[in-house]
Amino acid sequence: MSPPLLEGQRARGGSAEAGRLRTRLSVVVPCANEQEVLRETNRRLVALLEPMPLDFEIVYVDDGSTDSTPDLLRELYTQHDRVRVVRLSRNFGHQVAITAGLAHTSGDAVVVIDADLQDPPEVISEFVTRWREGYDVVYGTRTEREGEAAIKLWTAKAFYRFINLLSETHIPLDVGDFRLMDRAVVEALLSMPERDRFVRGMVSWLGFSQIAVPYRRAARLAGATKFPLLKMLRFAADGIVSFSVVPLRLATWLGLISSGLAILGILWALFTKFFAPGLVRGWTSVVIAVFFFGGVQLSCLGMIGEYIGRIYGESKHRPLYVVRERMGFQTENLAATRNPQPRARTGDAEP
Repeated sequence: MSPPLLEGQRARGGSAEAGRLRTRLSVVVPCANEQEVLRETNRRLVALLEPMPLDFEIVYVDDGSTDSTPDLLRELYTQHDRVRVVRLSRNFGHQVAITAGLAHTSGDAVVVIDADLQDPPEVISEFVTRWREGYDVVYGTRTEREGEAAIKLWTAKAFYRFINLLSETHIPLDVGDFRLMDRAVVEALLSMPERDRFVRGMVSWLGFSQIAVPYRRAARLAGATKFPLLKMLRFAADGIVSFSVVPLRLATWLGLISSGLAILGILWALFTKFFAPGLVRGWTSVVIAVFFFGGVQLSCLGMIGEYIGRIYGESKHRPLYVVRERMGFQTENLAATRNPQPRARTGDAEP
């Protein structure tokens, strides 16, 4: 097993001198039903990291896989002493799996990369170089996205621009969760307890010194996407609601506009009654107005309900995730890992 890092090596970010003192890198790999690519993912990561002049660990997070992913992770753990495995009790979602992985790392810098190899592991070398220069966050910017449908490319571009239009926190365009974060950033991120997590937005909100590294995103090597249309829409809604109150303000403005139109309708009805009788015949216009304003009201209630639902979820104080099994963690290291909500430690099981 890798030796624990000396306390003096854990320098804070922001200087090149501090960067030279750091020697340990953690790589978090969330995975769900990735049996087709796991061996290749681990091979490329190990081949990249072993020649680098730093200590490293690879933390795989099994997010409730139903295929042979757990067995493959156990196999990788027995074959490589740098591999750690965290198995969650069920599928908690990609963003929560990332958070669970971050909470189980010990490195001075942490890289997050998906298991599907669409984000090339070789870019990590550039991440580390930038980190050693003093940057606290190094994130990948996708210049090309191979093997993805035109509609997905268009909606992805539209989403980032739309959320930046609504939010006071600027989120870099065309980025994902593929990034390197200094330990100080990871600690700050883990201190944020919200349940509906939008990690890339949360990291942007934290600040710190950040820089982009452009790269070409490859097509998926094998397996199927874990983000179908409905899941992508839900993810987009989480991002918007988590970082903007503009929808609530929009509901207010729609209400004011609807009230103004209603007053104009009343004035028009009075005018036609006293000055132009018989000008408007039938109830068609009334029915149309009722459906229009009813739709506006339901839409506003839906917006408000999204926020109220999140408040309700936070108020229950349930654990963010539950760990079923951990492999490769020494007892002293386990005491240092933590869930942003400490109650999540219940249900942990040693292998």
